[in-house]
Amino acid sequence: MQFEAIDRKITGVMARLGPALLRYSLGLVFVWFGLLKPLGISPEVELIERTVYWGVDPQWLIPYLGYWEVAIGVCLLVPHTIVTRIGIFLMFVQMPGTFLPLIILPDVVYTDFPYGLTLEGQYIVKNLVMIAAALVVGARVRDSEPERSP
Repeated sequence: MQFEAIDRKITGVMARLGPALLRYSLGLVFVWFGLLKPLGISPEVELIERTVYWGVDPQWLIPYLGYWEVAIGVCLLVPHTIVTRIGIFLMFVQMPGTFLPLIILPDVVYTDFPYGLTLEGQYIVKNLVMIAAALVVGARVRDSEPERSP
């Protein structure tokens, strides 16, 4: 019985703090990783250059992708529902491109296809967690809206 009470308190704290912490940590990661690109210190630069090889100038593309990620992060950090929705939309537009190296550069992302991943491959696959986090944040967007009468 005592375990039940402690468990309810702990899960109550998790339910209260978890969604905001998820939103802010997701936003922070996007801002942080995004800023590395225009600053020229992102470890992703070579991977992006090798993935997008069809005539797009990396000198333009890399900073653009970085600012896109910063915009996603800022939208997630601003607790207004329409802004959050915009950030999640921008993220879901961006995400398919992050998986391209899995198809285009198998020699770079796999040590043993299809299960053994290099560090680059692991970095890409972790985006599945980012997508799941965005879905949770998006599912909670209406929680901060005032109730409307039918």
